[in-house]
Amino acid sequence: MTTKTRKRRVSRRRKDNFFERVYRLVRRIPRGRVTTYGRIAAALGEPRAARTVGMALRAARTSLDRIPAHRVVNRLGQLTGKHSFPTPTMMAELLRNEGVEVVDDCVVDFKQRLWDPTERQ
Repeated sequence: MTTKTRKRRVSRRRKDNFFERVYRLVRRIPRGRVTTYGRIAAALGEPRAARTVGMALRAARTSLDRIPAHRVVNRLGQLTGKHSFPTPTMMAELLRNEGVEVVDDCVVDFKQRLWDPTERQ
């Protein structure tokens, strides 16, 4: 096995492990609350990995019934992940079903709805 192949396997395992950690954390987001890609990354000890959190959630689009990816928004409360859902309005619909008001693809009262994964619940 070459060094290049070994590095690729280690990198893939590390990424898969990170994705699983993202999924475990996202499952903890309470109904009716949202959090951000950056807060998830920081809670997992990788504060610069917000985009990787987004990649993980996009990769999980076939598991939306088990991973509430609709509760993850960008740092401004915008539904930037909406295109990873079967329809462009599904993310907003799922949030509304949980009592989260969404106007123009943005969470209303974002600061009040924001869940910090580093705080003890």
